[in-house]
Amino acid sequence: MVVAEQPRPRRMRADARRNQERLLAAADAAFAARGTDASLEEIARAAGVANGTLYGHFPTRQALLEALLRERMDALAGRAAELAAGTEPFEGLRRWIDAAVDHATRYRGLSAACLRALEDETSELYAACHALLGAAGQLVARTRAAGELRADVTERDVFTLVSAVAWAVGEGTRDQADRLLASALAGMRAAGTAGNRPESR
Repeated sequence: MVVAEQPRPRRMRADARRNQERLLAAADAAFAARGTDASLEEIARAAGVANGTLYGHFPTRQALLEALLRERMDALAGRAAELAAGTEPFEGLRRWIDAAVDHATRYRGLSAACLRALEDETSELYAACHALLGAAGQLVARTRAAGELRADVTERDVFTLVSAVAWAVGEGTRDQADRLLASALAGMRAAGTAGNRPESR
């Protein structure tokens, strides 16, 4: 039996690759300055290409975000496995939440975009955001099994917390956001564990 050769993926032309690189650089600058709602037309103009070229490479805003953040999101998802293997359960969860907040604050509105993508299977961010949700779930389950996390805390709660802290960073100060995060983490701890024990009088 002869197996037909699979067609090789077509290589991107050099000019198309340069256009894509310029678009990604312009999008990174625009999203960092104005958030994920920055004008796509302005991004195309800053990259020196027509709107049609932008949409040819990135049909939607979510596709552009996914291309910009793919490696960072993959690394953040993989970080959960590293922390699960090398840290105490609650400390691992705390460190991952810190890393997730750092990721979410790269662009204002990013965490909200990821929360929306979780409910939209057509979004280019759907798979990556679900991978992050799964990473959070891995650490939540481990911490709960160790008796260090309240039984009612879920990975969705963790995502909501990351979103809230990212919003606080954008609207206030990092110190304020850190206090919010510390208070929320203390509230998530199981009663009687370190960090959630009433002080002796």
